[in-house]
Parts: sequence; structure tokens; C-alpha cells
Amino acid sequence: MFAGLVFAADTPAVTFNKDILPILQKNCQSCHRPGQIAPMSFLTYESTRPWAKSMKTAVVTKKMPPWFSDPAVGHFLNDRSLKSADIDKISKWADAGAPLGDAKDAPKPIEWPKDGWLIQPDVVVKGVPYDVPASGLVEWTWVVLPSPFTEDTWVTSVELRPTNIPVTHHMCLAMGPHKPDAEYYKFIWNDKKRDELGDEIIDPQAQRQFANFTPGAPIPANTVFGVLSGTNGIEECYEPGRGPADFRKFGAAKLIPKGTDIAVNVHYTPNGTATSASFELGFTVAKEPPARRYLALSAAPPSDHKSFAIPANDPNFLAPAVEVEFIRDVELVGLMPHMHLRGKAANFELTYPDGRKEMILNVPNYDFNWQLWYDTSIKVPKGTKMKVLAWYDNSSNNKYNPNPNKVVYYGDMTWDEMHFPSWGVVVDDKDLSQKDVSRAVRGNFSVPQAPGPRAATVPARP
Repeated sequence: MFAGLVFAADTPAVTFNKDILPILQKNCQSCHRPGQIAPMSFLTYESTRPWAKSMKTAVVTKKMPPWFSDPAVGHFLNDRSLKSADIDKISKWADAGAPLGDAKDAPKPIEWPKDGWLIQPDVVVKGVPYDVPASGLVEWTWVVLPSPFTEDTWVTSVELRPTNIPVTHHMCLAMGPHKPDAEYYKFIWNDKKRDELGDEIIDPQAQRQFANFTPGAPIPANTVFGVLSGTNGIEECYEPGRGPADFRKFGAAKLIPKGTDIAVNVHYTPNGTATSASFELGFTVAKEPPARRYLALSAAPPSDHKSFAIPANDPNFLAPAVEVEFIRDVELVGLMPHMHLRGKAANFELTYPDGRKEMILNVPNYDFNWQLWYDTSIKVPKGTKMKVLAWYDNSSNNKYNPNPNKVVYYGDMTWDEMHFPSWGVVVDDKDLSQKDVSRAVRGNFSVPQAPGPRAATVPARP
């Protein structure tokens, strides 16, 4: 009479070795291990078990693993979000007292790269130590390094690894031809005039000097403008939550021509203790010329105080749009919005040559603490246009907002704001230059009205 009934005693127990460790290996250990950004390690049962209840809370609320893309929009190759079945397993494991289980059920440990790398590099370039003060403001700083490659070299991944994660806000690189007057290993920055709130005081004379640079005229190499002159702008970066730039999955590589200089931009943030920080660059090198070429691209809207100013206490400011047009057939393989503490939401939309529109990434709840890159694969024909929108919450409802009662302008610091999206493309024609592939549609930064989010009236700066 009891045929077909299942009793609790017959239900297999959820254990660490059989059920939880495979989830951690796939979704968590890249960050939760020594030398990485997470504060605790999930490599072993002993280091994981004390966090069982916290893990349950984090996965049930979807705070962890960090992943902010709307699941109804787009398709992403690096989606780290947990399936419902995995969330259920972690919850049951924590509720059962976090049992270990049979050692025979455990998968083999992952052989992670040595020395804190996410990808074991073939070539390593060491940075320059920087003394970070205990307090105060550290401006964005550049340092130029010689390329380790004496011949044209195809690299299949690029990783920027900070040596002191707690004080490293970000680091990015730009690459360009060597300048004869460049000085290697020397820190370069602009001392900016700032008011009592930390806002930059715009110097009209400096703006005029920059605007009056004659195209082709020499710019001193050991200045911020000189460092960026001749490069393709910001390329690969380290930011919290962003993985290395790995082109292998797309059958592609990045070309580093001989005679290249590598300029690295570092942004350090004092945390109360004087310390030293540096970085390393890791490259994997193609064994043979690749089938396709990877190019890193980015753009920003005008950053002047008239067109980009978030009013005080505005909960839903829509920034000027970033618009680009693809002038070659490409495969779009990566997308990333970038904002600061007041960032609220962002999306990327394509308009194809036939007029069809497609939303390819929607981030309805942006989190500045996790700068995620979204790997994708979208065939984009010549003539396609891409629009990137971003919204900001400058109200007291934003728990990260340092001061809702001030107008917020475009700038480098976290208390300033940015709308600086990035994307990666792969092209079949390996001889194309980076600038040939995509161009910004300048002079047409309209702010369209959309259901829900709105464009706020921008006040003049007092």
C-alpha cells in the first residue's frame, strides 16, 4: 500500500564533495582563492564550511555570483549566474549543517595558474612600485613600459594583475609606436585644480591649449596627452570583477607590432594605511598566426559640464548617448558598461542596416563594485549602428551616493561620473587598423525619451 512513496530517509543527502564543490569550481573559485579579489577561499571544505549560511543568503538573494545582465536579453558565453538547481543545493547543504560527504565523490582539484594569475602567462612584464599614501587623493597616473616583443607578435590573452588589490581601483593599458623622447618607468599625471568637494575646477586656458594642438605637431611624450598620442586609446583593463582579455575562445589574437610602447594607467585609492602597490602584465603568445584579429574599442559622450551634469537629488538621470557605427562586417564578442557610484542602469542596442533593432545587453541594476565584461557572439554587418544608454541615481535612495545634494560632473574620480562603455570585436581581415573598424558618430548626442527613464534638465554650473 506504500508503493511509490518516497520517505525523507530515502532522499540523498546534499554534501560538499558530491554537490557543492563542483558548483564552487565552476562559478566561484576563480575569485574565491588566495591572491584573488574575494576575502575568503572556497578551495577546500575546511575553508568553505564556516561560510555555509552566508553562502546560502548570498545565492538566494542572487548577490553572488555577481551577474547583472537581464536574462531575457542577449546571450553570454561567460554567464556566471547560478541555476535554480544549484541555488537549491547550496541552500539544502547549509540547512543540513554543511556535511562533508564521501571523499570519493569529490572532483579533482582545479590546477589554477601559479602566482595569482587567472591565465598562466608565457611572457610577464613587471610594473613600477608606487607609494600609495594613507589618505588623500591620488590622480590617475601613467607609466610607459617597453614592449617585451622585438618582432610583430600575436598574443592570445592579456592580463593585468595588481599586486595590492585593496588599493587598486583599476588599471588599463594603451599601446602605440615608440616615441624617441619617451622616458620609461616614470610616473606621469596631471595635477588638477579641485574645489573643497574634490570636483575638478576646469581651467579654460588648459582646455584651449589642448584644443589648439595642431594635428601632426609633436606633443611632449612625458605628458598625459603625449602618452596617449598615437595610441588607439584604452584597451585592456583590470577592474574588480573583470576577467582577463582572452581571445582564444574566438580563434583570434591581438597584434602587438614591434617597436610598441605600453602605457599603463593606474588609479590607486588610499585606504587608511600607507602602502606600496604595483602590477604585472601577462601575455600568452600565439603558436602560429591566428585566423582572426581581436580589437578593443570604446567611446564616451561629450564630457563638458554643459552636456553631462547630473542634478542634485535626481534619481533617474539619462546621460547623453554613446553612438557608434560599424564600417566593416565584424563579430561583436564583448560588451561592458562603465559608470561610477551613481550608476543605475545601462543598455546596448543595435540598429541593423534594414532598420531592425535588437537589444543585446540590458543591465537594469548596475553595481559599481563589480565591473563585469559580458562575452557574447553577434555577427554585425557593415552599416550597423550601436547606441549605449546609461542612467544614474543621484538621490539619497542610492546607498553608495557620497553626496546627493551636489551636481555631479564627468570626471576621473569615483565621486565624479562616467559613461564610458567598451566592446570587443573580431575581424577576419587581419590587416585592418583599429580605427578602420569602428567610429564614433560625433556631433549627434541626442538623449531620447524612453518609457520610465527620463532625461533631466541640466543646470548651468554655479
